[in-house]
Amino acid sequence: MEKVLLEKQELDTIKEIQQTELNLVDQLGSIEYQIQTLRLQKDNLRQEIIKLQTKSQKFGDDLQQKYGDGNINIETGEFTKID
Repeated sequence: MEKVLLEKQELDTIKEIQQTELNLVDQLGSIEYQIQTLRLQKDNLRQEIIKLQTKSQKFGDDLQQKYGDGNINIETGEFTKID
């Protein structure tokens, strides 16, 4: 079996390709980690939205029981009953 040495430029190109591949794999791993973190944050926000909707619905029902049907001016706090 005959052994031949590669030229320095050829060996450097191989090393550069390998290093670039390692960098890409590392970056891809970082991006995938960020994606998973964002998915968890998204799931948490969805749960918060559900809690907020439930709270809003309950509070609206409580106000309707107390004051009846009507409109609220959020700026003044004034309630106008609908007859």
